Amino acid sequence: MSKFKEAVERGKRVRRQQEAGAGEAALVMDFGAQAKAWLDEVLVPALEAARAEVAGEVNIDMETTPRPQTKAIAPSVRFKIYPKGRQQKTPIRTFTVSVPVSGEVSVSAPGMVAEDVGNIWERSDERFRNFLARQLEAAAMGN
Repeated sequence: MSKFKEAVERGKRVRRQQEAGAGEAALVMDFGAQAKAWLDEVLVPALEAARAEVAGEVNIDMETTPRPQTKAIAPSVRFKIYPKGRQQKTPIRTFTVSVPVSGEVSVSAPGMVAEDVGNIWERSDERFRNFLARQLEAAAMGN
C-alpha cells in the first residue's frame, strides 16, 4: 500500500511541475508574440517609409516572410541595403534585426558590432530610424 501512495504522490508532483512549466512556456510565447508585433508594427513600417523615401538612390530589400523560426523565442527580420545600379564590387550589406529575451532590439551585420536600436516595450522607432539613416548615407556614397 505504501508503494501505491508513493507512486500517487510522485504523479501529483510531476503534474504540478508540468503545470508550472506550462505557465513559463505561456510567458515565453507571450514574449515571442510581443517581439513579433514590435517587428511588424514598428520596424517594417520604418523600413517601408525609408524605401519609399530613397527609392531613386538606394535599394532596401526586406525579408519579412516567416522563416522556419516562426515559433522561435527571439524573432528577427533581415534586410539588405545597396545602391541602385550598383557595380559588381559594391557590397550588399545584409542586416539582421533581432529581439532577444531581454526585449532590447538590436541590429547586426557581418563585420559590425550589434547596435541597440530600441526596446519592444517602447513603440518608438526613433533609434532605428537614426541607425537606418546612417546606413542609407553610407550606401548612397557607395561605402
